[in-house]
Amino acid sequence: KRFFSFVVFDVAFVYILAADHAPSRVLAAPVLARARGLGSAKEGTGHWWAQRVTAVALLPLGLWFVYSAVSWGSMDLAAFKVWLSEPGNLLLMVLFVGTLFYHMQLGVQAVIEDYVHGEAAKITGLMINIFAAIFFGAASIIALFKVAFGG
Repeated sequence: KRFFSFVVFDVAFVYILAADHAPSRVLAAPVLARARGLGSAKEGTGHWWAQRVTAVALLPLGLWFVYSAVSWGSMDLAAFKVWLSEPGNLLLMVLFVGTLFYHMQLGVQAVIEDYVHGEAAKITGLMINIFAAIFFGAASIIALFKVAFGG
């Protein structure tokens, strides 16, 4: 048996370079069949970008939130309701909470995909992650509207 030192992919073929550096040309299908489920599914780029975009969005939203939270120190509930009912504050708070839960869902999804090895456990974990993010994000946003508009 040959020892393969590395694999180089091109459009239609896979070049497998052996330890003796004698290239042999092999059709991509047999190699890909052996690697099924182990390689890229071409979905990682969108997930990577979504994580970066939400992280960048959370920087100003997080700074705004911390600044706002410091100003709440002297407010009572009635004053907080007035503050939250202002359209700009409510919009920024909804954006912060929605972006936060989406970013959390993306991060936990990456951890589950990388470190949970059983297929059933992985699918279950991913489903729980998605439903939890949607449930808690929606519950938080509904709570913000209830506080802002009474009820």
